[in-house]
This record gives sequence, structure tokens and C-alpha cells, in this order.
Amino acid sequence: MGCPGIWPRGAVLLLWLLAGCATMPDPRDEAAMAAYEEANDPLEPLNRFVFELNHFVDEMLVKPFAGYYHIAVPTIAKDAVRNVMRNLDTPSILANDLMQGQLDRAGDTAGRFLVNSTVGLGGMIDVADRLGLSYHHEDFGQTLGVHGVGEGYYMVLPVLGPSNPRDSTGRLVDYALNPLIWIGYVHNLNYLAPAQLTLEGLDARARNLRAVVDLQNGSVDFTSRSAASIASAGWT
Repeated sequence: MGCPGIWPRGAVLLLWLLAGCATMPDPRDEAAMAAYEEANDPLEPLNRFVFELNHFVDEMLVKPFAGYYHIAVPTIAKDAVRNVMRNLDTPSILANDLMQGQLDRAGDTAGRFLVNSTVGLGGMIDVADRLGLSYHHEDFGQTLGVHGVGEGYYMVLPVLGPSNPRDSTGRLVDYALNPLIWIGYVHNLNYLAPAQLTLEGLDARARNLRAVVDLQNGSVDFTSRSAASIASAGWT
């Protein structure tokens, strides 16, 4: 880039300004307008910059730890970790099931939590799945979508990866619904929720080591919207 070290604050601000100045095509040009609306990426310069930073952090920190985790931890233990993390997410999933009016799914979610928390030894074994109560994920971003809230423009968040205003808001609400937040607050164990999120991300990244490499090798533009969205599934 010609600038050693960390970018100065003014350069980052300039990126913000340039990102907000994406040129809209002539409204009379239907094809150009359709392409512009489909891309929905007015922050493209900034998004690419943040994506590159995320990719650097992934290569230098997340990917090595995920590789060690993948090699050192037996599959049965990794499955137990994922099952426990899913069980801890159940209160948030249940709340979103109810807010979406999905009572049948809410019943399945509550049943899964009851069975896996007891017979499943705190969620380590997914006994509920064997009983026909399959896992499903719901978040507040999806809930907003069910009630007619649009996604908004495309954006790449530091560490968290590809998102949009609706789903970013949803992340905050889901985080607040996490019972470990309140348990940690009451018992002065504020590391519990961050530790859970870190372990979830590490486990997900470890399970997608090969998929992300294949994507990177096969992508003409790895920083593009589609590539970034798929890559983020590996560790968000």
C-alpha cells in the first residue's frame, strides 16, 4: 500500500467517506439499476478493507488454533462440545421461536433442552435428536425478517464477518438473551459468555478448514460478497 505499519486514522475515515459515495446509475437504465440494487453494497471499499483485516486475523490466529483443535481433540469430544454449545443457545432459540409465532417449533426446542440437559448429561449427548426432536437455529435477525424488516445494506463486521443492519441488531439481542450473560453478572463470572462464543467460533472454524481452503483456491475474487459470506460460515 506504500504506508508502513498501521493505517492512520485519517485513511480509515477516508475509506468511510468514499464508501458512502457509491455512484447510483441513471434510474432510467433498468439493467444498471437492477445490478446496483442486487449488489446492495454501498460500503464496498470499507467492506473489502475489513474483510482483509478479518482474513489476516484468521490466518494468523484463528486458523492455527482451529487446526490444533481439529487434530488434538477426538471427534467424540468435538461433538460433545458442539452439543453443549447448542444446548446453551436454546433459550435464545426458544425466545425467537415464540416471537415468530412458531409454537410447534418452540415446543420442540423446549423438549430438546429438557431432554438434553438431563438425560443428555448437560447437553453433551444429543439424545433429543434420536427422539425426533431435531436441532434448528433461530436468531433475532430472522425474527425481524419474519415481521417484515428488510436486511438493509451489506456490511462486513470486524471479526464477526458478513452481516447487515438487521442481523447486526439481531446479534445484540441474541447476546442479551444468553443466560450466561446474566449468570456471569450475578456471580461475577463475566468471562462465561465470551468463552462460549469463542469456543463456538473455534469449533465451527475447525469443522470448515477444508471448505474455506477450497473456496479460497477456487475464487477469482476471494474478497467478493459471495466469497466472504461463504467463508464466514467457517468461523462465525
